[in-house]
Amino acid sequence: MSRVSTTAPSRWESQRSFDELGRPLRDLTFTVVDLETTGGSAEAGSMITEIGAVKVRGGEVLGEFQTLVNPCAQIPPFIAVLTGISNAMVADAPTIESALPAFLEFAAGTVLVAHNAPFDVGFLKHFNQQQGRSWPGFEVVDTAKLARRVITRDDAPNCKLSSLARVFRSSTTPNHRALSDARATVDVLHGLMERLGGLGVHTLEELQTFSARVSTAQRRKRHLAEGLPHSPGVYLFCDDARRVLYVGTSRDLRTRVRSYFTASETRSRMGEMVGLATTVEGIVCATALEAQVRELRLIAEHKPRYNRRSRFPERMHFVKLTREPWPRLSLVNRVLDDDADYLGPFSSRKGAEKCLAALHDTFPVRQCSDRFGKVPSRTPCVLAALGRCLSPCDGSVDATTYAAVVRLLQDTLLRRPDEVVDAINRRMESLAADERFEEAGVHRDRLAAFVRAAARTQRLTALSRCPEIVATRREDDGRWAVHVVRHGRLAAAGVIPPGADAHQFVAELRMSAETVGDAPGPVPAATAEEMEKVLRWLESEGVRLVDVEGEWACPVAGASRHLEVHDAVSKSRRSLVPFAERRDITTVHQPAR
Repeated sequence: MSRVSTTAPSRWESQRSFDELGRPLRDLTFTVVDLETTGGSAEAGSMITEIGAVKVRGGEVLGEFQTLVNPCAQIPPFIAVLTGISNAMVADAPTIESALPAFLEFAAGTVLVAHNAPFDVGFLKHFNQQQGRSWPGFEVVDTAKLARRVITRDDAPNCKLSSLARVFRSSTTPNHRALSDARATVDVLHGLMERLGGLGVHTLEELQTFSARVSTAQRRKRHLAEGLPHSPGVYLFCDDARRVLYVGTSRDLRTRVRSYFTASETRSRMGEMVGLATTVEGIVCATALEAQVRELRLIAEHKPRYNRRSRFPERMHFVKLTREPWPRLSLVNRVLDDDADYLGPFSSRKGAEKCLAALHDTFPVRQCSDRFGKVPSRTPCVLAALGRCLSPCDGSVDATTYAAVVRLLQDTLLRRPDEVVDAINRRMESLAADERFEEAGVHRDRLAAFVRAAARTQRLTALSRCPEIVATRREDDGRWAVHVVRHGRLAAAGVIPPGADAHQFVAELRMSAETVGDAPGPVPAATAEEMEKVLRWLESEGVRLVDVEGEWACPVAGASRHLEVHDAVSKSRRSLVPFAERRDITTVHQPAR
């Protein structure tokens, strides 16, 4: 791991890539193009009747291109009136099969510019594909799109070419002829560049991503990204008192941090954060997974004010099955080494309460918080009268019967959730038959909360019980990433160097890995969020297990097999209509056992 901190513009190195510096507009060659056509869509059969283009560099015109094009079809009368191009004028003109290659040769190696570029470039691409050629991959600047970000209503009533030509005092008046309109677009382009230059926009990258929502002060802090490498890692924005304002992660530190000073980042909170930042510190990580994990740990450590998630991993909730003569379910905030069974963690108390309600709907264990002796003698509560509690308080149930219910509850928590799933499904069916859909929805949400919690607990517990897992995967760049996971915590990460002995590298990585001890509960050595990220990587395609110490396995009949159904229901509810209005969906049907 290495750290890079940037506070002020560094000296320019002798050579730096375009991606690092951006390409100065003054050094680029632009081909400003305009087309006249027989209609508005090439896919609908419209044809090109004229191509006009102007090649410019540094404000100087390098050349012009103009040709009429025979559309091999009649030009509609209203188009002929609009453009002044008649059927007779294009009768002897070249067809698009010869005109297009000539234009592409003229524009080769330049940046294409057009006013309403999707129209012009769309036509060119269509006929290029029709002729069986590969598109050259021009970078494109749309002056209409750019003008909408720069020009206000005080400047012009709209962003039409004719209006903009007047604003920038173009020497050519647009007249719906290709070359004249291209010349006018050149003047508009230069006028827009001049305005944007005063706002600190000097490169093609900045021009293409410009947004008025990004302040000039925000752009002027681009130098904060200069010292960062093109490597995966974590970045920390800090203020002048060295307080961490924001922590983020990226596969490419320099590119991601640069985006905070362009239109790529337009969140108002981030603009405020960048305004306060005076330094950006980069922590280079060996792999993307290490960067994600380190981000979580740094957020938990510094609790930056501009990070909304993961700041308080300690604020977790668990459902606990207590160990006492008459066990009960309880909501707790931490896991103790008391040999009790825990379900969770839950990120919110509301979710934990839904899960607890689902369990109480299924198992009539006591819900009071009193401590009982082995032979209690108390007055029963109202739940006993309603038949929702076995009522050990007044001796209504013997210890053997109560213990059998508790064993079934424990098995539901740890291994097989079917008792809860079946019981709540039956309740939902009954409520739906009585058209009590809102109540059915409440039980559906309780069931979903339980299934997700049980699946998460089983997956995290299985991973945390393994003293060590070593796994590797070939990454996109062809190198092998290696991770050492101990009791669910990422203990080491590395990438095997080209030509290195893989076995020796893995052995050395294991020796240098963090020592991690076991602890009680489903989330002993790491936060649940960290373990989820580690699990997603371990379960991703292409991962190879090098070594597993211990047993990494989830119950065959566990809660994970029910997740797909509940996730699909949740997704449909978000994308369609509320449950109460979808009276055809009441019961969550589970896979056959």
